[in-house]
Amino acid sequence: MAAPSVGGVRLPKGNGETVRLPRGASLTDFAEKINANPASLVQVLFHLGEMVTATASVSDEVLELLGQEMNYRVQVVSPEEEDRALLESFDIEFGDPGDEDALEARPPVVTVMGHVDHGKTRLLDTVRKANVREGEAGGITQHIGAYQVAAELEGEERLITFIDTPGHEAFTAMRARGAKSTDIAVIVVAADDGVMPQTVESINHAQAAGLPIVVAVNKIDVEGANPQKIRQQLTEYNLVAEEYGGDTMFVDISAKQGTNIEALLEAILLTADAALDLRANPEMEAQGVTIEGHLDRGRGPVATVLVQRGTLRVGDSVVAGDASGRVRRMVDEHGQDVTEALPSRPVQVIGLTSVPGAGDTFLVVDEDRVARQIADRRRARERNAELASRRKRVSLEDLDAALKETNTLNLIIKGDNSGTVEALEEALMKLDVGEEVELRVIHRGVGGITEGDINLAIADNVIVMGFNVRAEGKATELANREGVEIRYYSVIYQAIDEIEAALKGMLKPEYEEVELGRAEVREVFKSSKFGTIAGCLVMSGEIRRNARARLLRDSKVIHENLPVSSLRRFKDDVVEVRAGFECGLTLGTYGDIKVDDVIETFEMREKPRD
Repeated sequence: MAAPSVGGVRLPKGNGETVRLPRGASLTDFAEKINANPASLVQVLFHLGEMVTATASVSDEVLELLGQEMNYRVQVVSPEEEDRALLESFDIEFGDPGDEDALEARPPVVTVMGHVDHGKTRLLDTVRKANVREGEAGGITQHIGAYQVAAELEGEERLITFIDTPGHEAFTAMRARGAKSTDIAVIVVAADDGVMPQTVESINHAQAAGLPIVVAVNKIDVEGANPQKIRQQLTEYNLVAEEYGGDTMFVDISAKQGTNIEALLEAILLTADAALDLRANPEMEAQGVTIEGHLDRGRGPVATVLVQRGTLRVGDSVVAGDASGRVRRMVDEHGQDVTEALPSRPVQVIGLTSVPGAGDTFLVVDEDRVARQIADRRRARERNAELASRRKRVSLEDLDAALKETNTLNLIIKGDNSGTVEALEEALMKLDVGEEVELRVIHRGVGGITEGDINLAIADNVIVMGFNVRAEGKATELANREGVEIRYYSVIYQAIDEIEAALKGMLKPEYEEVELGRAEVREVFKSSKFGTIAGCLVMSGEIRRNARARLLRDSKVIHENLPVSSLRRFKDDVVEVRAGFECGLTLGTYGDIKVDDVIETFEMREKPRD
């Protein structure tokens, strides 16, 4: 059987075999896998209506289209698989529990989730006898934090690690990641408010991650509190209380008064013992997950990490996402220095080269060189994937439209930590204002707004957003001089609303036709000075001077878009004539007007946007 041909280009023939490619792969990567010439793949795509260079990152759809044409099944590898393959190339096995005999019990990791303002942060404050809630803008938790507390069960002191995930719906992505690094979910529901949309969202996240759930029914001291109603409502979501014959522990608490907090901690430990086998090997090299990252003015990049296996020590070479470095210092949630962190211990790590993202995996490697290589490879992979997702597919048919100017709002997002920046970007990218306007985040980062950010923004329609950060040094002066707009925010709703308003403002106005009036021609006069004058009776609405008109004869449109250039009642010039009155008018220089014609006037009005 001859090799297939497209547009005269001979293709290597596949037999339906699977070709695995990473996100953002280029045609050169594809060609290497099937021993083909990259130039021939470029030609094939050109004949299929896609213009792509051999080394450009291309989208999953283009790779699959090309694979179908050549009888290959293209499988785009997930980020997790890519990462696993990358680590295997360095002889590192992520998630390996190690020798069964070396496993030791570890504390449960708990994520507190629930609807906004139901008391999650207050509960964590009460648990750890500290208060961070007052500092939150708008009363909303903006960052992920992790804290370890001691609890007593059957006379034995045990540790529990709490992860505090934000409650606002725009932080769904971070909350989902919080659930992935968690053993148990505590769903906080206000006894006086009931099950709300984000309560359901939190339950779905926890159940999708396969987590055991403990329900904390909060605000039982508030007037109108009805804990039994909460139990009934949650049965709809497969959360049946133990007293109703189910297996979910419900604890009625008051975070404000500190009521039943010990009982909640006991319930968490009992659920962990009953449903989970929480063991890890503390003797291995440490691996875990980054909960949060931010840039500290005095200490540089700081990452809050949760150790999941092994022991993390000061001096270890680590890689976290696309950041690498050596652990120079570790700090616990109380700001105290620690020299080592056992499994389930959250610590702040200082010594990385850059700020890792919330949810990035971190691991200890043998030497700094390996850490740098893994970080570089991850960075390149992310960049290729991002380029592929940003690249607009330009087919030959719509090349003309693609060359026309598009309305694009470019943003640079800077925030005080990586989780916030990521969540804000995700929320903004979900804004739907149609296809006429495009939102692009050309840069995002952690830390204050720098001169580098302003230099990047010196172009049309680039707005710099600072979320809980300010411009540094001469950046404000440079922005003022170059006319770059910097917007500061501390509450996420406000940022989303303002950007949505800006996008809608960039939309081309839409107009709709509004009928003004109809007039019937009763007489036609010829004038050397004014041309053809129609003597009319206004039948409905009103006839306005300078409105647009169309001429109808026997209900058929004879002429469109004529101007009502002059309008008179008897000998007086008038602006408008209402229904039931007679008038004389001219339709510009148009002269083919006959008795019994109908003149319909209208105007184009801008349609308000939703």
